[in-house]
Formats: sequence, C-alpha cells, structure tokens
Amino acid sequence: MNYLNHKGRRRVVITATGVISPIGNNSEAYWRGLKNGANGAAPISAFDASEFKCTLAAEVKNFNPEDYFSRKEVRRLDRSTQFALAAVKEAIESSGLKLEDYDPFRMGVILGTGIGGYTTMETEIGKYFDKGEKVISPLYIPMFISNMTSGRVAMEYPIYGVNYAIATACASSTNAIGEAFQKITNGYLDICVTGGFEAPIRPSAIGGFVNMTALTTQTDPELASRPFDRDRDGFLSGEGAGILILESLESAVQRGAKIIAEITGYGATADGYHITSPHPEGRGDSRALLMAIEDAGRKPEEIDYINAHGTSTPLNDKYETIAIKQALGARAYEIQITSIKGNTGHLMGAAGAIEAIATAFILRDGVIPPIRGLVNKAEECDLDYVYGQARPSDARVALSNSLGFGGQNGVICLEKYEETL
Repeated sequence: MNYLNHKGRRRVVITATGVISPIGNNSEAYWRGLKNGANGAAPISAFDASEFKCTLAAEVKNFNPEDYFSRKEVRRLDRSTQFALAAVKEAIESSGLKLEDYDPFRMGVILGTGIGGYTTMETEIGKYFDKGEKVISPLYIPMFISNMTSGRVAMEYPIYGVNYAIATACASSTNAIGEAFQKITNGYLDICVTGGFEAPIRPSAIGGFVNMTALTTQTDPELASRPFDRDRDGFLSGEGAGILILESLESAVQRGAKIIAEITGYGATADGYHITSPHPEGRGDSRALLMAIEDAGRKPEEIDYINAHGTSTPLNDKYETIAIKQALGARAYEIQITSIKGNTGHLMGAAGAIEAIATAFILRDGVIPPIRGLVNKAEECDLDYVYGQARPSDARVALSNSLGFGGQNGVICLEKYEETL
C-alpha cells in the first residue's frame, strides 16, 4: 500500500459524509434526489415573501431540530448551526470512527460559511429596534459568530486540534475542504471534519440579493434555477449543510474504513476585479483550476469531469465557461460538466461542500446526474454540459469549482480511490 502521493506527502481520502439539503436530509437521500431530478425550489415558507420580487427559495424540508437537540439546545443554536451539527452527526456516525482511540489534538474542524448565524442576527437586531437593548439575548453573539459552529463541534466531540471557520462567500466550504486537505497531507492533522453550512433565507438577505438583481424573479419553481440555460435570470437561494470526514489514507486503511474518494489537489486565488462579478476573462478562476490540477500531479488532458459553480446567473455561467476553457484548452470541450444548483438552489457558503460530496459520489458510483433546469443551452455556454438524462461515467479525475462574491475562487481535485497511484 502506497500511503504517499507524488510529492511524497500523505494521501487524503473521504471516509464519510453528512448532508442536510433542500432535496434530502442525509447523504443517500440527497444523492438519490440528484439522480432522480428532485427540485428543491418552492414558495418561501420562512416568512411572507409575497411582496418580494423573488418569492421562491430552496428551503430545507421536514427538518425537526428536536430530532437532534433538546429544546433548550434548539433555543441556543442558530438554524445554520443546527444544520451543521446534524450533518456532522451523520458523518461521524457513518464513518465508524471511534474518536476516543485517537489523539484529540491530531483531529480538527474546518468549516466554511458565507454569513454564519444570520437568522439570529436579523432576529436580535429586530428586537433592538422594536424594544431596545434590554431585550437582546445574551446568547446573540455566541449564536451569530461564524466560528462558533466549528467550536460547537469540538464541544460535542473530543476533537481539539485546529478549529476555525472560513468566510469567502460562495467559495467558503471549498476553501475549507482545501485547507483541511492541506492540513492532513502536510502532516498537521490525521483527521478533519470539514465542509460548510448556511441558512440565509431571511427577509433582509433575500431583499438584499433581490435589490442587487442577483436572484431569479421566476414564480414557477420549475423555472427557478437553470444553470447554463439561455433563459437563466439569477440564482435561487438555498440552505443546508454538507460535511466530509477527511483522513490520511494510512489512518483510513488501518481502521478498515470505507473510502468514498480521494482528494489530491487544491487551488485558491482572487480575481481582484469586482465585488460580485467574476473576472470576464476568467483570470482568477482559471488559475485556481490549474493550481488544483498541478497540485494533484495531473495534466489538463487527464480531467474527466467538472462540477461547476453554475449559479444560473447570466454573468457567472458565462465567465465560468470562459475560465474553464482558459485553463483546460481543447480538453475543456471533452470534459463532462454539471451543476447541481438546478436541484438544490445555491447554498452559498455550503454550496462547495455538497458539490464536493456529489462529485465524490459520481466518482464512486459511475453515474452523472443531469443538470436540472437546463433545456436550451446558452450560446456562450458551449461546453459539454450533461443535461436531459443521466450519463454513465468512467471518470477517474474530477474538479469541483467554486467562486465567491469578492472574487475568491476555490477548486479541489478529487479522484476515484485506488490503492496505488
């Protein structure tokens, strides 16, 4: 067994996942939803959005926090943290890990989120303007700050190593996974709980996105999220959490873990261009794609599949297509590409995590679910997007691509697990 990669560093594998999503509240339900073309879009139920220009979202359904927490704990946890801890529970339980058998300081937690405890923030600020500072909860700040969620994981489990949150908007959880990969491959950790969480479906968040013309204004859920389609008109807000257990290959093999896929490379860049628009020539994202490929010891012609950011906005889908072509040249036209946001909406800080999980399952199971909502491919989106029906796949090397407001880009390279390189 070769435990080292081409750089002489430790190989890193995914041994478990946990998912709370608009199309399923565990990993297999989520994967089944993707394969069956499930649509998470529906009229917003969290508040009365009837007067908003955007009335749809991809909300998590049938999630009862009391299935996971006591009533007291529910009151002390923001909705986003509830999602994260529920997904962590699934991931750790399904991993088969006996955490007490490991050095707790060799295990870590690195999570990504775009806006953290937004429900708490909006609620408490509303209370202040209504009745003054005396009614603000003493738990407001602990429930709101983004790093508290990763901290809560360490309070729940004996995981006392590196512990922090990353906020790079919609690239947050891809950056978190990349950082976790680096910590393990470089020998800083043996095991890391990583991924992302988000719960942004609140009046002020939807209103803000609407007023910057980022959201879809469709009223038909069937037309709400259409990545790479000629009639796409904006993204669909989603919510949820995706968690991955990363381990050194040596750790996973020694305990007989079931290995889902391997992570072999990571790239991260900044556009330095605009607060919301990707660079029109794909400058930052194309470089991040190449960085991940190079880090994995691969060449562009070896890439078989890309899970694209594919937000269903006019600018992202156009400029991401350009970035892929810039990075991969002629090979870009031969690679199968999808976006899952037609199913799940855009989970923002959690998007990269559930997309990495989907990519790992595609490599494991050899099937690529089609892009839901893509009917008429846009002229400027001229690559091999998988739509209409699922395709069997023998993909071995894949990329999961994420772009964030602010110009941050994150890419991870995943590979079908093989015992030897």
